[in-house]
Amino acid sequence: MTENLRVIISGGGTGGHIYPAIAVAQALEKMLPNGVEFIFVGAADRMEMEKVPKAGYAIEGLWISGFQRSLSFKNLLFPFKVISSVWRSLSIIHNFKPHLAIGFGGYASGAMMYAATLKGIPSMIHEQNSYAGITNKILKNRVNKIAVAYEGMEKFFPASKLVLTGNPVRQDILTANQKREVAISFFGLNPSRPTLLIIGGSLGARTINQSMEKGLHTLCQMDYNIIWQTGKNFISKESEKVITKSKLLISPFIYEMDLAYAAADLVISRAGALSIAELQLTGKATILVPSPNVSEDHQTKNALALTKNNAAVLVKDNEALNTLVQTAIDLMEDKGRRDLLSAQIAKMAVHQAAEKIATELLSLRK
Repeated sequence: MTENLRVIISGGGTGGHIYPAIAVAQALEKMLPNGVEFIFVGAADRMEMEKVPKAGYAIEGLWISGFQRSLSFKNLLFPFKVISSVWRSLSIIHNFKPHLAIGFGGYASGAMMYAATLKGIPSMIHEQNSYAGITNKILKNRVNKIAVAYEGMEKFFPASKLVLTGNPVRQDILTANQKREVAISFFGLNPSRPTLLIIGGSLGARTINQSMEKGLHTLCQMDYNIIWQTGKNFISKESEKVITKSKLLISPFIYEMDLAYAAADLVISRAGALSIAELQLTGKATILVPSPNVSEDHQTKNALALTKNNAAVLVKDNEALNTLVQTAIDLMEDKGRRDLLSAQIAKMAVHQAAEKIATELLSLRK
């Protein structure tokens, strides 16, 4: 009997690392219907420990966390966590005996992929952002291939190892634009009005939420449909006071993101790599408000990669409170500008990213 292919997939800490990893696992399963086995490796206290099993995959957790930028007692533990995590990773490799390993970023990925390369496992990493993360920069000379989502990444990585693949997204997002009528009905929207979608991730985006709250009365006097995902940590107080001409829907979390995209004529979003990939693949006119609270300000760099191609509008986080709502109104009133932004962002989409990454990984098989 032919031995099943065994693959270690590591990464986590954020959805931007976890969901592409799951998408690649699903692509490998389709490409290898006769058998492939996975073990995911993440940080023991992060969201991957919930999200990966929910997707149907086994996961091992490492005792690892990031280095704190401020003075912190936790930093004294960092070297011990790294040593512990590499040792644990070597044990996982010994027991699972993988043929291939792929990392998607995050500190757990760093430990696991370092161990995999120590053992000579054919290895690959995926960089989601236009500015390389520290873990992947450390691993760049150890792995065999580096999949990237943006052009020009040779400034961070050896050019000979680079493969442009894009960022994988969920399958339902890929078919979002075929579902507009379903989406209008699902959310109970007025089909004759344009729809503004405001998203900030599952935890919300404080600046976006505060900006919407400040300008909600003005926004709601317009003839729009408004879908606002606030995240679980924010409750709108102004929405109870506003007499609205708009159709206003507020929710802590939107599970049916494919339908939310399908309904949207304009999107306000942070500039995380996964969000941008979804916006490119759905071709949505977009206002990006990059979070300043990320390593090396990579969300701003992601956003600039779009704005230089006239594929999005950028509103700086420290200016959003005073300008975001009016910028949104200006675009909602200018269909021609929205159509141009939509066409330009769609041109930047890289399709079948999960399949491309899976194919490149399989090419490393000995």
